[in-house]
Amino acid sequence: MTDLKEMNNHGNGGAYPSPPEAEEKEENLSVSIEEGQPPSRKCAALRSCFHKCSKPVSTKYHPLSENPGKLERFRYAFMCPPHGNLAMYIQFFLLCAMTWAVLVAVTKDEALPGGNFFSLVILFTAAVAGGYVFSLVRLPPLLGMLIVGGMLSNIPVVKTVGQGLDLQWSGALRKIALTVILIRAGLGLDPVALRKLSFTVLRLAFTPCLTECLAEAVASHFLLGLPWEWGFMLGFVLAAVSPAVVVPSLLNLSDRGYGLDKGIPTLVIAAASVDDVLAITGFGVVLGIAFTQGDLALTIVKGPLEALLGVAFGCVLGVFLWYFPSKNGSNKMFYRSMLLFAAGLMATFGSDVVHLPGAGPLGCLTLAFVAAFRWRKEREEGQPDTIAEVVGILWMLCQPLLFGLIGAAVNFDSIKDLSTLGLGIAVLAIGLVVRIAVSFCVVFGSGLTLKEQLFVALAWFPKATVQAAIGGLALDAAIKMGDPTLINLGTSILTTAVLSIIITAPIGALAIAVSGPLLLNRIDPKTGKVVSKDSEDPEKSSMLDQGQNENVEGPQ
Repeated sequence: MTDLKEMNNHGNGGAYPSPPEAEEKEENLSVSIEEGQPPSRKCAALRSCFHKCSKPVSTKYHPLSENPGKLERFRYAFMCPPHGNLAMYIQFFLLCAMTWAVLVAVTKDEALPGGNFFSLVILFTAAVAGGYVFSLVRLPPLLGMLIVGGMLSNIPVVKTVGQGLDLQWSGALRKIALTVILIRAGLGLDPVALRKLSFTVLRLAFTPCLTECLAEAVASHFLLGLPWEWGFMLGFVLAAVSPAVVVPSLLNLSDRGYGLDKGIPTLVIAAASVDDVLAITGFGVVLGIAFTQGDLALTIVKGPLEALLGVAFGCVLGVFLWYFPSKNGSNKMFYRSMLLFAAGLMATFGSDVVHLPGAGPLGCLTLAFVAAFRWRKEREEGQPDTIAEVVGILWMLCQPLLFGLIGAAVNFDSIKDLSTLGLGIAVLAIGLVVRIAVSFCVVFGSGLTLKEQLFVALAWFPKATVQAAIGGLALDAAIKMGDPTLINLGTSILTTAVLSIIITAPIGALAIAVSGPLLLNRIDPKTGKVVSKDSEDPEKSSMLDQGQNENVEGPQ
């Protein structure tokens, strides 16, 4: 029967027969194609009944018109067989269900409600759904993932999902996801733009971080009553930007061509890693002063040492990947991707083992950048970037886990002292105002227009990963000493760190997503030319950019 339909369709130019023709064909069908024998009456009756019942919901008999309306599109989306987004949802949830079934068979209780793997599957599925819902209203998907993760840890009805997550598994998965995004960022760094913006990267990494730390230290001393060393400890905790929020948001804009003419994604991504190393180093130094842990001189030297070791590791392994696997080997791209990912994981996890946590992220970023520097030359013009595609698929799987777990790490129960809540928000607001103003000023003379400088400032304040990682270390040290006064100080730092994640992560992601298309130029992927709203209508060119467009060569 199927072959007969295809023969008729071929004779009609490949078009589906109209419903009356198809109905007449089904009624007159009396020859079996396979056997050359008349089908039994029972089979013919079942076949006829099936086709009559399926016609009202079949895309075959109700194709989409050339100019469909919204109601027609909505009706067509639910017709059979499943297609489009509906088919994607079905296969996604079916894949999650099968994964959970396998985990139940292998791990037993761990994959049942209350277990670690059950919570991970639920978190991953819910984070994907939350990200998609937010993308429908043109908001960053990671914003939905963060909110869903926070809901699963704080709403009483589903609170057991977040509480069932194993802390070691959660931390390891966040590091794996962070490794993937750092590799993706390193592959996307533009060496030409980075060379032009090298001095600007250092200015952007050091100046806003140190000024924000100073402003928040002073504010917390007078508003929260923290001692000076604890105020600077809080300042370094809050001063770090989050690569987990900044990098994917900028890569999203970069994939659409925004900011590439001036290398803005490269500028911000490169500065983010240095900024985090500086903040973590400063925190470690002040923590050592406050608790006199170890040799203070060694603690001070440890920060620059971490940065140098991270860059050295990335350079050595990156050059190694120039020659291995060999050019003539089979499955070169597969082994190249595996070696890159394994080296990145070794940098991220190995740095913690040797107690140099700041070296890992910088080493991972440098590794991908150095390796891609040679690979980019080997790739012929027009040839697809297979490595970037593989890493993109890994990121598609890791993104819901990363932001879902970051959201789940935010525990509103840790905010016990409500009296310090408003003062903590005030300290955070003072630091952000100072940071945004300094970030805007520090990129003067770098060849950016005023609108692009404003975008850099807005992209330079989201906080999440570093605050989640080091926000509770001071409290842990105070609990070990058993001093109630120190415990209260540590609780204040943890509370403010949690507030910084809740407030700045979603607002920062939203600010980058909304302001990017408004403030940055876009490169047309077809023509390779810069397309901006101002260039389309010179008479409407903003006065904001006058006097800045002459200097486009890069920083001095």
